[in-house]
Amino acid sequence: MSHYIAEPCIGTKDTACVAVCPVDCIHPTKEEPEFATAEMLYIDPDTCIDCGLCVDECPVKAIFPEEDLPEEWQRFIEINAAYYKDKK
Repeated sequence: MSHYIAEPCIGTKDTACVAVCPVDCIHPTKEEPEFATAEMLYIDPDTCIDCGLCVDECPVKAIFPEEDLPEEWQRFIEINAAYYKDKK
């Protein structure tokens, strides 16, 4: 199971969630070149350990465990995964 970042992150890209992630599965970080052009942050579903630490850190409430992801944002499961497909 994984957590996913959804629509409220678009245009926000607050990185408080990055700092608390124990497995470094949220990207791009501010140190990565693609941060400037990315429209949002993404969670790698293959690396996420489902700890939930990122949920409370997100100031715009954009992070959800899969089972709580609102129906209208289900497409963000694939959006998060797709970001990492090109990286592996």
